[in-house]
Amino acid sequence: MITSGKVRRVVQGLSLVTALSLGLAACGSDEPESADGKITLSVTVWNLAKTPEFKALFDAFQQANPNITVKPVDILADDYPEKVTTMLAGGDKTDVITMKNVTDYSRYSSRGQLVDLTDLVKSTDTTKLAGLDAFNVGNKYFAIPYRQDFWLLYYNKTLLDKAGVKLPDPLTWDEYAKIAKQLTKGDGGEKVYGAYHHTWRSVVQAIAAAQTGGDQLGGDYTFFTDQYNIAKGLQDAGAVVDFGTAKSQQADYRTMFESGKTALMPMGTWYISGILEAKTKGTTDVEWGLAPMPQRAGATGTTTFGSPTAFAVNKRAQHADAAKKFVQFAASRTGAEAITKIGVVPALQSPEITDAYFALKGMPADEQSKKAFEPDKVVLEMPVSEHTSDIDTILNEEHELIMVGDKSVADGIKSMNERVKNEVLN
Repeated sequence: MITSGKVRRVVQGLSLVTALSLGLAACGSDEPESADGKITLSVTVWNLAKTPEFKALFDAFQQANPNITVKPVDILADDYPEKVTTMLAGGDKTDVITMKNVTDYSRYSSRGQLVDLTDLVKSTDTTKLAGLDAFNVGNKYFAIPYRQDFWLLYYNKTLLDKAGVKLPDPLTWDEYAKIAKQLTKGDGGEKVYGAYHHTWRSVVQAIAAAQTGGDQLGGDYTFFTDQYNIAKGLQDAGAVVDFGTAKSQQADYRTMFESGKTALMPMGTWYISGILEAKTKGTTDVEWGLAPMPQRAGATGTTTFGSPTAFAVNKRAQHADAAKKFVQFAASRTGAEAITKIGVVPALQSPEITDAYFALKGMPADEQSKKAFEPDKVVLEMPVSEHTSDIDTILNEEHELIMVGDKSVADGIKSMNERVKNEVLN
C-alpha cells in the first residue's frame, strides 16, 4: 500500500513498455485462433457505458495489437462481485478478469481461480507501480494494477457560492457535517442535499481505519464509532439521502452529483473521468471542484484511503498468452497514457503523465483542487489476508444494519467484534 509521501512522488517514474518484449510463449496456453491468426479476447468490466477507461484501454491495446479484438463482458457495477464469483466457480472461460477491489482479489486468488503472474512481475521493473503490494499473497502475484485511486471530496461550486460557503482548509469532519446541514435545501423531489454518502461500507469504515490507524482485520472496531456518529447524524438530520432509500433505489452517485442534487460528495478519483466525460457530452452543467478528504480534529496532514484496480488472468482462460499481454499493456506507460487522457489516475506515472492529467480540458485548476491530489498518506482500503473476504462480509452486513436503524452504532460495533472473533479469527 502507499503509506507516506506525496502520491505523485510515490508513482513517478519508469516505463513498463519494455515488459511487452518478454517472452510469453513459455507460459503456455491452449489458444484456438481463427484461420487468419486473429484472437477475440474477453474481459470482464462493469458499467461499460459509464466507465470510459475500459474503452480507452481496449482501443489503445487493439491499435498496438491488430490481431487481437477485445470483447467486453459487461456487468452491472452493483452485481459485479457476485456475478464474477459465480462465473469463476462455474468454470467460465472469460480471459481477463478485472479486479474491482482487493477483497474480491483475495477470494479468487486463494481459491486458485487466477493465473500466477509472479514471473511476469519479477521480470519487469515494477518499482514505481503504485498499489502492486496489495496483490502480494505469500510473495506471489495473481494480478497487476493499472489504476491507483484514492478518495477526496467533490463539491458543487454553484451551490456553495449561493450559500456563501467557503470550505475551510483543512476541513474537519465536524465542519463538514455543519456545512452539509447548512447546504441542505427544499423538500421532496426538489430537495438538494448538503452531502451524498454512497452505500459502500468504506464511506464510513475505511476512512475511519485510515485516519485512526485502526485494523479492519483485528476484531476490535470501536475506532469506527466517531465516523458512524457523523454519518448517522447527517442522515437523521436529513442532510444526506437515507441509506435505506439509496440502497433500495440503487442510487447512482453520478446522477446525484451531476444533476445538482448534492453539494458535497466524498468519492474516489475514478469519478473524475466520468464527470469530465459528462461535461464534454453536455449531459451536465455542474460547476465542480475538489478538496482533500475531511480530517479528524487535530490531525496533521491529509490522510485518506484508496485502492488499486488490476487485471488478472482467469485460470481457465481460452487465450492465456494474449490475456497476459493485455495485463502487461494496461500496466505499461502506453496504457497509463491512454487512461490519463480521459482523467483516470494510472498506477504508473511520470512527470509528463502528471502534467498531462492536470492539463485536461475541464479539470479544476484552483490550488485547493490540486492540493486534493497530494494527500500525505493513502492507506489501503482493505488489508489483504486469508481472512479479508469473510471479515468484509461481516462488516458489510453489520454496516447495513446500523445505517438502516436496525441496530444502534454501539450494538452494531459490538456485533462486529463478536462475529469477527468467533466466526473468523477463532
